[in-house]
Amino acid sequence: MKKGLKFIAVLGLASVLFYSCDQKTASTTEGATSEERVAAGDIKVAFVYTDSVINKYEYFKKLSADITEKGKRFDSDLQSRARGFEQEVATFQQTGGGMTPNQARAKQDELMQKEQNLMTYRNNLMQELSADEAKLMNDVYEQVQAYMKDYAKENGYDIILSYTRGGAMWYATEAIDVTASVVDGLNKKYAANPSGVTTTPADSTAKK
Repeated sequence: MKKGLKFIAVLGLASVLFYSCDQKTASTTEGATSEERVAAGDIKVAFVYTDSVINKYEYFKKLSADITEKGKRFDSDLQSRARGFEQEVATFQQTGGGMTPNQARAKQDELMQKEQNLMTYRNNLMQELSADEAKLMNDVYEQVQAYMKDYAKENGYDIILSYTRGGAMWYATEAIDVTASVVDGLNKKYAANPSGVTTTPADSTAKK
């Protein structure tokens, strides 16, 4: 669950400035007055460390922990089934000599089918966990995106950038880092209404 996720599209500041300057040279007959245009120097920008927003968001921490526990339960169940199958194979190897050829072939076919069923069960468990993780990340993306929009409006930001290692933003002064403020706001919103952002884990597709 260490996946990184860009919650706010990284906007090229140079493009924004260019657009602003281009607007300044446009004809006033196009219906926009100089007061309606945003000067480059008036653009208010902030950024957040994306990984920190994700990993410190209590909703994400809780749900990812739930998925981890679910994975442990799945693993325990799978190991138990595997041990039972291995014991059945060992018993057949020890007693198969006393079976008729037809009985031996029938038992071999039965064991092969059980092995296939076990592999299918394992794959279904893995797919279910992957679906849970994907849904959680999508939920987190939507929640943070919605919160960031409100945060920007409330604090007068025109742009909020997302910083991730290897991403498009190489440097920004720490003075415009609002990560802590965003995380605090997200967690307060979640604490005030936990049920409002609860995700439903994927239904089990594994055959019992």
